[in-house]
Amino acid sequence: MSTKEETIVFGTEDLLLSLCNSVTKVLTAASHSKIQYSGMVQRIHKTCLKPDIGCFVLFDGGFSGLVVLNFTAQSAMEIYESYMTSMGMPKDELAGSYTSDEVANVLGELMNQVLGDFTSKIRRELQTHITQNQPKMLVLNKQVVLSVDANLDKPEARRVTFYTGRNHIFYLELAIDRTEFIKLVDFEAQPEPEPDVLMAQAANGQAADADPAAAPGMDSTDTDDLLKSLGM
Repeated sequence: MSTKEETIVFGTEDLLLSLCNSVTKVLTAASHSKIQYSGMVQRIHKTCLKPDIGCFVLFDGGFSGLVVLNFTAQSAMEIYESYMTSMGMPKDELAGSYTSDEVANVLGELMNQVLGDFTSKIRRELQTHITQNQPKMLVLNKQVVLSVDANLDKPEARRVTFYTGRNHIFYLELAIDRTEFIKLVDFEAQPEPEPDVLMAQAANGQAADADPAAAPGMDSTDTDDLLKSLGM
Protein backbone atom coordinates (compact mmCIF):
# COMPACT_ATOMS: atom_id res chain seq x y z
CA MET A 1 0.00 0.00 0.00
CA SER A 2 1.39 3.41 -0.91
CA THR A 3 2.14 6.14 1.62
CA LYS A 4 -0.55 8.31 0.05
CA GLU A 5 -3.19 5.63 0.67
CA GLU A 6 -2.10 5.32 4.29
CA THR A 7 -2.31 9.06 4.93
CA ILE A 8 -5.05 10.16 7.35
CA VAL A 9 -6.63 13.54 6.54
CA PHE A 10 -8.51 15.57 9.15
CA GLY A 11 -10.59 18.29 7.46
CA THR A 12 -13.26 20.93 8.09
CA GLU A 13 -16.10 18.49 8.81
CA ASP A 14 -13.88 16.59 11.25
CA LEU A 15 -13.11 19.83 13.11
CA LEU A 16 -16.82 20.65 13.15
CA LEU A 17 -17.68 17.19 14.51
CA SER A 18 -15.05 17.58 17.23
CA LEU A 19 -16.53 20.95 18.19
CA CYS A 20 -20.08 19.55 18.21
CA ASN A 21 -18.96 16.78 20.54
CA SER A 22 -17.42 19.37 22.87
CA VAL A 23 -20.74 21.26 22.93
CA THR A 24 -22.74 18.13 23.79
CA LYS A 25 -20.18 16.96 26.35
CA VAL A 26 -20.01 20.23 28.29
CA LEU A 27 -23.70 21.20 28.11
CA THR A 28 -24.91 17.68 28.91
CA ALA A 29 -22.71 17.68 32.03
CA ALA A 30 -23.87 21.19 32.96
CA SER A 31 -27.61 20.70 32.38
CA HIS A 32 -27.80 17.04 33.47
CA SER A 33 -29.92 16.36 30.38
CA LYS A 34 -28.97 14.94 27.01
CA ILE A 35 -27.93 17.56 24.48
CA GLN A 36 -28.05 16.27 20.89
CA TYR A 37 -27.23 17.64 17.46
CA SER A 38 -28.66 17.01 14.01
CA GLY A 39 -27.01 14.48 11.74
CA MET A 40 -27.21 17.06 8.94
CA VAL A 41 -24.96 20.12 8.61
CA GLN A 42 -25.69 23.25 6.57
CA ARG A 43 -23.15 24.98 4.35
CA ILE A 44 -23.69 28.71 4.90
CA HIS A 45 -22.15 31.82 3.37
CA LYS A 46 -21.99 34.02 6.47
CA THR A 47 -22.07 33.67 10.23
CA CYS A 48 -24.63 35.62 12.24
CA LEU A 49 -25.60 36.41 15.80
CA LYS A 50 -29.35 35.82 16.04
CA PRO A 51 -32.10 36.40 18.62
CA ASP A 52 -32.60 35.71 21.42
CA ILE A 53 -29.04 35.33 22.81
CA GLY A 54 -25.96 35.21 20.62
CA CYS A 55 -22.49 34.26 21.83
CA PHE A 56 -19.27 34.27 19.82
CA VAL A 57 -15.59 33.44 20.24
CA LEU A 58 -12.65 34.07 17.91
CA PHE A 59 -9.75 31.62 17.90
CA ASP A 60 -6.31 31.78 16.32
CA GLY A 61 -3.05 29.84 16.14
CA GLY A 62 -2.55 26.69 14.07
CA PHE A 63 -5.74 27.73 12.26
CA SER A 64 -8.13 30.66 12.66
CA GLY A 65 -11.88 30.89 12.89
CA LEU A 66 -15.04 31.99 14.62
CA VAL A 67 -17.54 30.01 16.71
CA VAL A 68 -21.09 31.29 17.26
CA LEU A 69 -23.82 29.85 19.49
CA ASN A 70 -27.34 31.22 18.99
CA PHE A 71 -29.82 30.37 21.76
CA THR A 72 -33.57 30.83 21.77
CA ALA A 73 -34.96 32.25 24.99
CA GLN A 74 -36.34 28.79 25.88
CA SER A 75 -33.09 26.89 25.31
CA ALA A 76 -31.08 29.55 27.16
CA MET A 77 -33.33 29.43 30.22
CA GLU A 78 -33.47 25.62 30.26
CA ILE A 79 -29.68 25.28 30.25
CA TYR A 80 -29.23 28.14 32.74
CA GLU A 81 -31.83 26.84 35.20
CA SER A 82 -30.62 23.23 35.03
CA TYR A 83 -27.01 24.28 35.51
CA MET A 84 -27.68 26.60 38.44
CA THR A 85 -29.96 24.17 40.30
CA SER A 86 -27.36 21.42 39.87
CA MET A 87 -24.88 23.80 41.52
CA GLY A 88 -27.20 24.08 44.53
CA MET A 89 -28.95 27.37 43.70
CA PRO A 90 -32.58 27.48 44.97
CA LYS A 91 -35.12 27.86 42.18
CA ASP A 92 -36.68 30.94 43.77
CA GLU A 93 -33.32 32.74 43.51
CA LEU A 94 -32.84 32.15 39.78
CA ALA A 95 -33.13 34.89 37.19
CA GLY A 96 -36.62 35.05 35.72
CA SER A 97 -35.73 36.20 32.20
CA TYR A 98 -33.20 35.32 29.50
CA THR A 99 -32.33 39.04 29.30
CA SER A 100 -30.76 38.88 32.78
CA ASP A 101 -26.99 39.49 33.01
CA GLU A 102 -26.76 36.34 35.12
CA VAL A 103 -28.06 34.19 32.27
CA ALA A 104 -25.55 35.76 29.86
CA ASN A 105 -22.72 35.20 32.35
CA VAL A 106 -23.57 31.52 32.82
CA LEU A 107 -23.89 30.84 29.08
CA GLY A 108 -20.62 32.69 28.49
CA GLU A 109 -18.87 30.55 31.09
CA LEU A 110 -20.26 27.37 29.53
CA MET A 111 -19.13 28.46 26.07
CA ASN A 112 -15.69 29.11 27.55
CA GLN A 113 -15.67 25.51 28.80
CA VAL A 114 -16.80 24.23 25.38
CA LEU A 115 -13.92 26.00 23.63
CA GLY A 116 -11.53 24.87 26.35
CA ASP A 117 -12.51 21.25 25.74
CA PHE A 118 -12.20 21.76 21.97
CA THR A 119 -8.75 23.38 22.11
CA SER A 120 -7.57 20.62 24.45
CA LYS A 121 -8.64 17.97 21.91
CA ILE A 122 -6.88 19.91 19.13
CA ARG A 123 -3.62 19.78 21.11
CA ARG A 124 -3.98 16.08 21.89
CA GLU A 125 -5.25 14.79 18.56
CA LEU A 126 -3.77 17.16 15.96
CA GLN A 127 -0.62 18.26 17.79
CA THR A 128 -1.23 21.92 17.07
CA HIS A 129 -2.28 24.83 19.24
CA ILE A 130 -5.08 27.39 19.08
CA THR A 131 -5.99 30.17 21.51
CA GLN A 132 -9.36 31.81 22.06
CA ASN A 133 -10.56 35.20 23.22
CA GLN A 134 -13.13 35.72 25.96
CA PRO A 135 -16.69 34.73 24.88
CA LYS A 136 -18.94 37.71 24.14
CA MET A 137 -22.67 37.45 24.87
CA LEU A 138 -25.40 39.69 23.43
CA VAL A 139 -29.14 39.72 24.04
CA LEU A 140 -30.54 40.47 20.59
CA ASN A 141 -33.77 41.51 18.93
CA LYS A 142 -32.34 41.41 15.40
CA GLN A 143 -29.71 39.54 13.40
CA VAL A 144 -26.08 40.74 13.37
CA VAL A 145 -23.72 39.49 10.65
CA LEU A 146 -20.22 38.62 11.85
CA SER A 147 -17.02 38.11 9.86
CA VAL A 148 -13.80 36.48 11.00
CA ASP A 149 -11.15 39.06 11.96
CA ALA A 150 -8.40 37.11 10.20
CA ASN A 151 -6.93 36.63 6.74
CA LEU A 152 -8.72 33.56 5.43
CA ASP A 153 -7.72 32.29 1.99
CA LYS A 154 -10.68 29.94 1.47
CA PRO A 155 -13.20 30.57 4.24
CA GLU A 156 -15.87 27.94 4.93
CA ALA A 157 -18.90 28.24 7.18
CA ARG A 158 -21.19 25.60 8.66
CA ARG A 159 -24.34 25.57 10.82
CA VAL A 160 -25.54 22.70 13.03
CA THR A 161 -28.86 22.45 14.87
CA PHE A 162 -28.83 21.32 18.52
CA TYR A 163 -31.65 20.10 20.76
CA THR A 164 -31.89 20.33 24.54
CA GLY A 165 -33.38 17.66 26.77
CA ARG A 166 -36.78 19.40 26.43
CA ASN A 167 -36.37 19.71 22.65
CA HIS A 168 -35.64 23.42 22.66
CA ILE A 169 -33.39 24.46 19.79
CA PHE A 170 -30.10 26.34 19.56
CA TYR A 171 -27.56 26.62 16.76
CA LEU A 172 -23.80 26.33 16.36
CA GLU A 173 -22.08 28.20 13.54
CA LEU A 174 -18.42 27.73 12.63
CA ALA A 175 -16.40 29.82 10.17
CA ILE A 176 -12.90 28.58 9.41
CA ASP A 177 -10.27 28.64 6.71
CA ARG A 178 -10.35 25.51 4.56
CA THR A 179 -7.71 23.26 6.09
CA GLU A 180 -6.58 19.63 6.14
CA PHE A 181 -4.31 17.87 8.62
CA ILE A 182 -2.26 15.06 7.08
CA LYS A 183 -0.62 12.51 9.34
CA LEU A 184 3.12 12.39 8.61
CA VAL A 185 4.16 9.93 11.34
CA ASP A 186 2.31 7.65 13.72
CA PHE A 187 1.68 8.96 17.22
CA GLU A 188 -0.73 8.30 20.05
CA ALA A 189 -3.00 11.09 21.21
CA GLN A 190 -2.65 12.08 24.86
CA PRO A 191 -5.36 10.67 27.14
CA GLU A 192 -8.51 12.70 27.66
CA PRO A 193 -8.89 14.39 31.08
CA GLU A 194 -11.11 12.70 33.65
CA PRO A 195 -14.85 13.58 33.41
CA ASP A 196 -14.73 15.03 36.95
CA VAL A 197 -12.54 17.83 35.61
CA LEU A 198 -15.58 19.28 33.83
CA MET A 199 -17.54 19.67 37.03
CA ALA A 200 -14.51 21.14 38.79
CA GLN A 201 -14.26 23.70 36.00
CA ALA A 202 -17.96 24.42 36.38
CA ALA A 203 -17.54 25.03 40.11
CA ASN A 204 -14.59 27.34 39.50
CA GLY A 205 -16.53 29.17 36.83
CA GLN A 206 -19.46 29.68 39.20
CA ALA A 207 -17.09 31.18 41.78
CA ALA A 208 -15.66 33.49 39.13
CA ASP A 209 -19.16 34.69 38.22
CA ALA A 210 -19.49 36.10 41.71
CA ASP A 211 -16.81 38.64 40.72
CA PRO A 212 -18.26 41.07 38.14
CA ALA A 213 -14.79 41.79 36.79
CA ALA A 214 -14.33 38.11 35.94
CA ALA A 215 -17.74 37.53 34.39
CA PRO A 216 -17.65 36.68 30.66
CA GLY A 217 -20.82 38.64 29.88
CA MET A 218 -20.77 42.24 28.67
CA ASP A 219 -21.88 45.41 30.43
CA SER A 220 -23.80 48.10 28.57
CA THR A 221 -20.63 50.00 27.59
CA ASP A 222 -19.05 46.85 26.16
CA THR A 223 -22.22 46.09 24.23
CA ASP A 224 -22.44 49.61 22.81
CA ASP A 225 -18.79 49.51 21.73
CA LEU A 226 -19.26 46.12 20.05
CA LEU A 227 -22.38 47.17 18.19
CA LYS A 228 -20.63 50.34 17.05
CA SER A 229 -17.70 48.29 15.74
CA LEU A 230 -20.21 46.14 13.81
CA GLY A 231 -21.66 49.26 12.20
CA MET A 232 -24.88 49.33 14.22
